[in-house]
Amino acid sequence: MHSAAPPESCPTCLKPNHLCVCEAVEPVKNGVFLLILQHPQEKRENLGTAQIAHLQFANSALKVGLSWPNLKRILGREVDYKRWGVLYLGPVKTDGPAAKAEIAVVDRNGVPQQDSRQVLADLEGVIVLDGTWSQAKTLWWRNAWLLKCRRIVLHPEFRSLYGQARKEPRRESVSTLEASAFLLSRLERDEAIMERALKPFALLLKKIRTPRPRPAKPGGETDGGALEMDSGEDGAEG
Repeated sequence: MHSAAPPESCPTCLKPNHLCVCEAVEPVKNGVFLLILQHPQEKRENLGTAQIAHLQFANSALKVGLSWPNLKRILGREVDYKRWGVLYLGPVKTDGPAAKAEIAVVDRNGVPQQDSRQVLADLEGVIVLDGTWSQAKTLWWRNAWLLKCRRIVLHPEFRSLYGQARKEPRRESVSTLEASAFLLSRLERDEAIMERALKPFALLLKKIRTPRPRPAKPGGETDGGALEMDSGEDGAEG
């Protein structure tokens, strides 16, 4: 009897089998909870990092959808919105020393708050919106309860590992995994989290850039030894 054909995608990291990154997954024990809300259309992207981020952070959850009634419904428990932060997508005032901090809490007008450190130190969890820039904005506007959370902005000094593999709408744009790792490394005061968490992402990009043989034709014939590359022309990730 012939064995069943292998699945097209890895059931754990959800990447196509040839792009599986599970070998590099090494979960980080994070104290601050990470909640990733993913736009349904982003789930299909090979370059997406939401599932990797969920795998890399033990204290996390990944929810796919467009809207949820409230945070309590997602988590299944009571929450204090003042102790939850969400990565903010709107404009931010760049005047003053607080605006230049790696991580800052801003008010509804995008003005950095002077008590950012205190607010950040007291956070129970953070929310990251995953999708293209427009998809992330859709998630923001369709979930009014996000307005109750603390608005967090990042000013990362590093450039995204995406490089030329994926176009980003802003120079400071980074992947969901990079944003999550950067934020949690600062909140947990452990810069090693960043390097450790990004290992599967680096492996994914390496595999995507590596040529692979085209599928064999019926009868065992190959396509003349031609190679193909995985397309990296996906939309930008929020």
